[in-house]
Amino acid sequence: MPSLFSLYRKIFFGRKPGWDQQPLPCIKITTANVGVNASNVSQYAEVCGFQFDGQTLPPTYLYTLAFRLHAMIFTHEAITFPLIGLIHLKNRIQVFRPTKVDESFTLECILTSSRETDSGLEFELDSKVFVDGELVWESLSTYLYRIESAGRRVRPPKAIEMEWDSPKTLELSEDLGRRYAKASGDYNLIHLHPVLSKRFGFERVLAHGMWSKARCLAELMPEIGDRPFTVDVAFKLPLLMPAEVGFGFQKTEDKWLFELRDSKGRRPHLSGDVHF
Repeated sequence: MPSLFSLYRKIFFGRKPGWDQQPLPCIKITTANVGVNASNVSQYAEVCGFQFDGQTLPPTYLYTLAFRLHAMIFTHEAITFPLIGLIHLKNRIQVFRPTKVDESFTLECILTSSRETDSGLEFELDSKVFVDGELVWESLSTYLYRIESAGRRVRPPKAIEMEWDSPKTLELSEDLGRRYAKASGDYNLIHLHPVLSKRFGFERVLAHGMWSKARCLAELMPEIGDRPFTVDVAFKLPLLMPAEVGFGFQKTEDKWLFELRDSKGRRPHLSGDVHF
């Protein structure tokens, strides 16, 4: 597995001219015989709120491995634009069966498609994890390279229609970004310290989007259990720390809805659903 520190050095200090207005090529990376450390998994589970039995991986943990392959693709010479400010728009995770700390994994990541939108260039990375040839886990991430447009109007995102009578309150400390970075290996500067985040236009440290997804899913896992499932999320508004946020959850006929909102229950930071 590649070192994220060396990849981040290329991302933060490498020079790229900018998007060349061309569709992105298909890029595929595969790595085999990948293992995990139970101590690292335990640290990750604690930061994200999962109950870890020492064996079964939290369903979002394999994303921390897949992200290393994402970073390799980000630094590929065919990606001509700088990665500072790249936005993670959406993420889907499919869990086909629970995975264990003592298993050996083969990871595959493919840049599958790209398209120009009103906001910029969107592209998707499809990550798959295999055990002895069996597909056990898959993730689809949608990213945005923003291109400024004078005529584009940005509308604030709306909360989804769901009950919000008694959400669970979550307290996010200012050091959460550093603790999650240590557990996941994702050391994006905007999540580490206010001095660093201010360089990118944020007054305070931002929570990792995938921490937000993991923390919401940790609330649902006691009811999900060992069943195969799919969880989709859209990342809506940046979550600045320290903060107090609310988590709400509602079951419908065909799926479970959940959302992470500000303390007043008005502004959504993350919206998602689970289906089986």
